[in-house]
Amino acid sequence: MYQQILKTAVIYAILLVLTIQFERCVISMQEPVLFGTYTKKSSHGIYRAFLDTETKTLSKPELFLEVQNPTYLTLSPQKTLLTISSQETLGGISSYNATNQALYNEVLFDGPNPCYVSLDEDRQLVYSANYHKGEILSYQLAADQTLTLADRVVKTGGGPLPEQTAAHMHYSDLTPDKRLVAIDLGADTVYTFDVDSTGKLTEVAALKVPAGFGPRHLVFAPNKQYAYLVGELSSQVATLRYHDDGHFDYLGALKTIPADWTEHNGAAAIRCSQDGKFVYVSNRGHNSLAVFTVQADHSLTLSQLISTAGEFPRDFALDPSEHFVVVANQNTDNASLYERDTTTGQLTLLQADIALPEGVCVCFE
Repeated sequence: MYQQILKTAVIYAILLVLTIQFERCVISMQEPVLFGTYTKKSSHGIYRAFLDTETKTLSKPELFLEVQNPTYLTLSPQKTLLTISSQETLGGISSYNATNQALYNEVLFDGPNPCYVSLDEDRQLVYSANYHKGEILSYQLAADQTLTLADRVVKTGGGPLPEQTAAHMHYSDLTPDKRLVAIDLGADTVYTFDVDSTGKLTEVAALKVPAGFGPRHLVFAPNKQYAYLVGELSSQVATLRYHDDGHFDYLGALKTIPADWTEHNGAAAIRCSQDGKFVYVSNRGHNSLAVFTVQADHSLTLSQLISTAGEFPRDFALDPSEHFVVVANQNTDNASLYERDTTTGQLTLLQADIALPEGVCVCFE
């Protein structure tokens, strides 16, 4: 009798373990992804969808957080959601609890809102770039997850193109050695800043790229010595060498679109695979994703151009497994899903016409 009870208990224990493992497996198939948007037409804020890696489908994005013009966002390990935001004539950034969507606080100023926000987890600092004001801002992130302005750097200057009549800061994010890189599309310049524990910014280097390049965003290779810079106005991607003192060398560039493309195009987002073998760029106008293979000397060769199945792909992201890519097409109010071959880097369209209003940022949780 005792042996029978023991046997039954063991069976139940095994079944319980198998059930828990199955549930974990099912849960792990669902990857949440957040979408930042403009709220000029039908969008109401930040949307959320789920990527099912088993069925290879993306669910319909649903409203996650009502906020005005959350055009760029990032998520901390503590599930603090940092987002661009605006209210009437004010613009800035806001800090939210991503679990219950409660607002911690917001820091807003007169004028247009920023276009980029990033997190410095080690120093608990946050950075933003403001295109219209030509400025870089740093903020302290307190233990209660509220933001306080720490420093502001305003740049001036311009370039030869009509879009370059003033400084236009478009990016502010960390280097591998915890300096800050800030990109000025208007003045064709990549700045490097030292950052102290309080958020004080001190410029240490400035790289002037070819006139009219129109630098927008940058991504570092995993080896931390090279970076890839996308030029919005030139539809080019450049290879840069990064040095210990904070300065960059410009090593050369190539087009993100076909040589015979004569209509408007603006290169936008750029990503690098975790193995450092492939770089991806979105083209707004040509409406494509360009896939580049990284060569032994860290230069790039174009290996694929694939339609984004929508217009004006302002942003995209690789999922955590890097087996999938999600694109937000701003002007056609849709997202697209691709499967990624991790060996060749090539993309295959899986799903299009995923309704997403005014999508401009893709952020996996």
